[in-house]
Parts: sequence; structure tokens; C-alpha cells
Amino acid sequence: MGEEKVTLLFRTAAGATLLKALSLSVSPYLSCRTLEDPAGLAGLPAPDVLLVDPLFADFAALSPHIAPRTAVLVTGRDEVAARRSIDGWPPGHYVDFAPYPVDQATRERYVRELRLALEHARLKSEVERLSSQMVSRERVNEVYSELRELKSFISDNVVKELEKRVALQVRYLWFQRRKQKIEGLLRKIYMAGDVSSLLDTVGEIKDLMQAGGISFYILDENETLGKYLKPLVWSDGFLSHHEFSKFVALLDSPDFASQAVRRREEVNVRDFTGDKRLAKRYVEFMKEPLRSLLAVPVTHEKDVVGVFEVYNKLHDGAISPEGFSREDEQVLRGLSEHISLAMTKLSLIQYDALTGLLRPDPFFEKAVAKIQQRSKRRQEINAYAMVMGDVDWFKQYNDRNGHEAGNRLLRALAAVLRSAIREDDLVCRYGGEEFLFFLSGVLTIEEACVLTDRIRKTVEDQYFENEEFQPRNNLTMSFGVTLLPRHDDFFASVNRYELKKVANEADVALAEAKGKRFYGQKGGADIEPSLIKNRVCAYQKPGLEKARSAETRPSGRDVFKEKRRTERHYVSTLLLYQENSHFKVTKTINISLGGMRIYSDAKLPANKDLDLFVILENRATPLKGEVVYSQRDIQTPSEFHTGIRIKDLSAADRKALESFLAAVSKKESAG
Repeated sequence: MGEEKVTLLFRTAAGATLLKALSLSVSPYLSCRTLEDPAGLAGLPAPDVLLVDPLFADFAALSPHIAPRTAVLVTGRDEVAARRSIDGWPPGHYVDFAPYPVDQATRERYVRELRLALEHARLKSEVERLSSQMVSRERVNEVYSELRELKSFISDNVVKELEKRVALQVRYLWFQRRKQKIEGLLRKIYMAGDVSSLLDTVGEIKDLMQAGGISFYILDENETLGKYLKPLVWSDGFLSHHEFSKFVALLDSPDFASQAVRRREEVNVRDFTGDKRLAKRYVEFMKEPLRSLLAVPVTHEKDVVGVFEVYNKLHDGAISPEGFSREDEQVLRGLSEHISLAMTKLSLIQYDALTGLLRPDPFFEKAVAKIQQRSKRRQEINAYAMVMGDVDWFKQYNDRNGHEAGNRLLRALAAVLRSAIREDDLVCRYGGEEFLFFLSGVLTIEEACVLTDRIRKTVEDQYFENEEFQPRNNLTMSFGVTLLPRHDDFFASVNRYELKKVANEADVALAEAKGKRFYGQKGGADIEPSLIKNRVCAYQKPGLEKARSAETRPSGRDVFKEKRRTERHYVSTLLLYQENSHFKVTKTINISLGGMRIYSDAKLPANKDLDLFVILENRATPLKGEVVYSQRDIQTPSEFHTGIRIKDLSAADRKALESFLAAVSKKESAG
């Protein structure tokens, strides 16, 4: 782009000198100028990047001196004050915070933010340059029409020359659209607040590259395999923890992705005849046979941290025999650089690709660290529990609604579980539909079960897509709970392998909670397993209650039993409720003789009495209700799901409600 111009607008010359010295390390084409006040900007060309002190970050004062391409970085020691000045800028401007570089961490963050700002300015300038050279699609059509008329009057050579020029203009239009897609994709990459949001951009990268498929690997390491490439996305599909092993690529193996890491360069192939790098995993597990492949390493500073692979270049919907071009290599290489920065920001290697929760190994490492830290401080020694949770009837959900709906459910469920635990607790996706929890500060198994049942109830009360087709018309989870050993030897040598043994105890308790342990066994309760799920069970350690061996016992506390006393019907009917002397119109999500769940546009306080009018069979029936809970809907944050218990139901109103629900049941049976 030529020389990028960066202007410093700072209170002190000393501060500007420090920022200038550090900024010069970013680009050899950096022009820095120390200014004492905003008036000093008058007459200067608009900079590509403006580094400004929070006191000078006023949009009204700076707007005459910046261009649309200008990226503004507010820098200082007080991020809160800087963010307040940023909030005053209107939408459409690139304004962000860069910390004042006082130590190594803030220096690295300052340089990273400056690089991003320069890249944004460069892309904006490039788009502006190209826009000035483009013509509108309507003009292109007009030119083509004129060419058809001119062909009968001028020579073929002149026509061909004009057609070449029009084709070039069309090419510029295509290039402009591609640049706009890239710019939008970069915004999504840097706005990604979690792993799931970042990996959602992989599908858009595939479309941008006009590829038939895409895979995304990260570099991982363990004691058995050493360093290897683990695909988070394989041939367009998100992988769960237990699926990784089939698709990994060892770094020393003859493999396209591995070679991209070893040589730190792109691998572009369109003829696979006799190619020894065509590993078994490409042949047996790809959705479509390979016709072309482009692998690009993802690097951070000097290290390779992952690989992008795209397959089968498409042209007009068909596989192109030419494969991927040099331009494709440049585009994917540029995107990989931005992905690497986002990966570093989110610590991608620690989190599950689909749900954004911790993966098992980082989960156990963090749990070990918590135990060791508190043991050194002699805080809450032996006060930990491990909980294994599993989605009830998940296979049935997947079989009916499809794999993609199952993935959406797991992502929504992960958000609910993350909000249900306490700040000091941990949760990970253990594999498939299983989740593992580490609870701190629990001294007894009863206390651990109480905390776990709160999580169970939160899941039960949350509405999930298609849950009305599940058994009991609800999406639920079952849980197994165990305490960590209570002796000093365990805590002195605790490691992730010991914690995995504890997790197995929780898994045994989970089996009982789901009805898999005692049904049909000698001495077990003769209860149909389908009636047992959605509960919490505790692991009984050897030697307690004179047990012959380690076994689980269902908790006798009422808190762990099914709390629904009347059948729930998932029917939507109009409802009015009174709030602040005004009636609001909404509708029910489900309804029973005991209560209902409704939509509300605001959170209603618990235990609040409500005057209700429910439309039952074209008749407005007045009811009294009490708010049991009110919580934000995960999938639609602007709405709240509010549970209401019906109070003081008269005989006439009860009869009307029973008649209405009987008609609903009849329709459900007929359907």
C-alpha cells in the first residue's frame, strides 16, 4: 500500500517518545509526530492510524482530521476511562483500546493492536482504490448491449479488444465483492468471543475459497504420540473429543498436512497419482474423493500452531481440473494469519470446538492446580466433588432431529451449564453428550448433591429446541456425584490420572441415575429404566453403611425426585398478565393444572402475585398466579421464560382448565 502513516497525539513528549520507539518496530514505513493538542492536526494529511490519549479522544474534535480508512487507537493506563471515550464515537469507525506499554504483556498487546489497526487501514485503502476503478453492473450490461450493436459495423479485432476491456471490468467487480467478503470475515474472526464463534467462520472460509470441503487442525502433544495435528473440523464436520483419534496426523508421517507443518509452507496438489502423502484418512474418511488439495500452515510468531486444508476447487458448481491457484494460496495464507491471532486470544487448544467448554485434559490440569494452590494455603482441604452429567435420551433426539440439531442442542446446553455453576467451579465436555464438573468447597456428599440438583433443575426448566418431542416432553440430564478422597496422601500426589479415577466413580453413580445399574439385576429395584432418568445419585465408597463393595445408592432426599405433579402440555394460547396496573399480552409455552410457563419481555420477580386472563376455548378465564422463576432465554436473549404457579383455583375455573387440557390431550393423541 505504500507508507502507512501513524500519528501520535499524546499529553507529554516523553510518553509520545516511548510509543514512537515501540511503534517503529511494527513497520519500517512508520511516520510518527508528537503533538501537544488536537489543533496541531490541522493541515496534516489524514493518518492511517491515530494513536491518541483518552483526554484527546473526542470524536467531534478529531473528525475533521481523519479519513474513513483511519483506525483510532486510544491508549493509556486506565482501560475503563479509555472505553468511556470510545463509547462516544458513532458506529462505522474503527476505534479500539491499546494499553500503554509498561511491561512485556502490555507491550505485546500494544504491538498486536497496532498491527490490526494498520491492517484495517490497508484493507480500507485497497477497497477505496479498487472502488474508484470499478463500474456498476448496470454499466457493464450497457456496454455489452452496445457491443452487440457495434459488431455489425466495426471489425472483429476492435470488438475483441473492447470485450477484453469489459471482461477486465467484470473481473474488477468480482475482486471487489471478494474483498468485501474477506473484510466481513475478518470482522467476525476478531469479534469471536469464544471458540464456537471462531470455528463458525470455518464454513465461510470454505465458501470464500470456493472449495468442496475444509478441515482445520491444531498442533497438540501428548506422551504417547508426541506432537501431532488434531482436526477440530474434519471434512466440514465438527468433531467431538472421542472422534479425534481416527483423523490425527503425526508430524513425521507422509501426509499433506504434516508436510505443511514440517516445511512451514503451502502444499498445493491437483494430481494424486502415486502420491505417498495421500494417507489412509484422506481415502477412507473424506466425504468426497480428492481431486485437488491446498494445505496452509497457521503460524503464530515463529511457531506453527495449526493447518488449514481445503479440498476440490469448484468453478460454476463443478470441480475445477486446474485446482487451487496462487491467488487462492495468498488469500488462505492471509486468513490463517488472522486466525492465529484469534486462536492465541482464545487459547483455542484448551477448549472443545463445538461447545466452547474446556476439553478433558486442560480440565484435569486446572483442577489439579486448584487443589495444589489451596492445599498450600491450607484452604478447604478435602472439600471437592466430581460430577458426571449426561443428556437423557440424546440418541433419540439425534435420530429424530438430525445431527446438526444435536450439535445446536449441545451448544445451547453448554451455555446453560456454564451459567449454572459457581465462579470457582469447572465444567468440561467429557465426550459426546457427557459433561464433567469439578465443585470446590463442598464438605459432604449431601452438599454436593444439593449443588448438582440445582444444575439439574436449571436444565429441566430451560426450554430447548424440539424438546417437546422428547420423553416427558422435556430435555433433561442425569448426574452422578462423588467426593474426592479425604486423606493427605491423595492431595500430596494428586495428578490428572488420579482425578480420572475419581471421575470413573462419578460415572458409576451416573449409570445408576440413568437406570442402567440396578434394573434387571438381582437385588435391584424392578423399575423400568425409562422412568428413572433425570435425577442425581451419589457414589457410595467402600466400608460405608456396611456395604460389601463400592456401589451407588439413590439419594433419599425429596429434592432429587421428579417435581412435576401434573401433566404438562406444550400448547400456545393467549394470556394477559397485569404488571404496574397495566395488562400485557403474551402467550404460554406450556400449561398444566398446576401452572404454566410463559414468555415475558422482562424478568419478573420471584414470589410476585399476578392477575391472569388465559384464553381457553375462546373464553377469557381469570386466574391468580405466583411467579416461581423468571430467566432469560438462551436462544432469544430479548425474551424471558417465566414459570407461574396457579393459586386459589375455583371449581368453575378448574373445570374449564381441565376441559381445555382434555381437548389438547385428544389432539395430541390424534396427531
